[in-house]
Amino acid sequence: MEYIYGALLLHKLGHPVNEENLKKVIHATGSQVDESKVKALVASLHGVDISAELENANVAVAAPSAVAAHVAPKEEEKEEKPVESAAGLASLFD
Repeated sequence: MEYIYGALLLHKLGHPVNEENLKKVIHATGSQVDESKVKALVASLHGVDISAELENANVAVAAPSAVAAHVAPKEEEKEEKPVESAAGLASLFD
């Protein structure tokens, strides 16, 4: 997860998300750099418009709650029934 956070931080600051920069970010956190994770992440982000993906992610996160508001069933009002057990107890004392 820290590799993704590093890539997002680089993107946010306007730096290219490449192996060298990502290694620097991970190293700056005090963690050991896993070369295979760096290479895999940079390769998977090649050609991806991170800004557009983040905008789509915000819409996707907001959409379920908006849909849930429209789909959520309304609670039906419950009619309170008179308590008959109390009337039964009263008959014991007659």
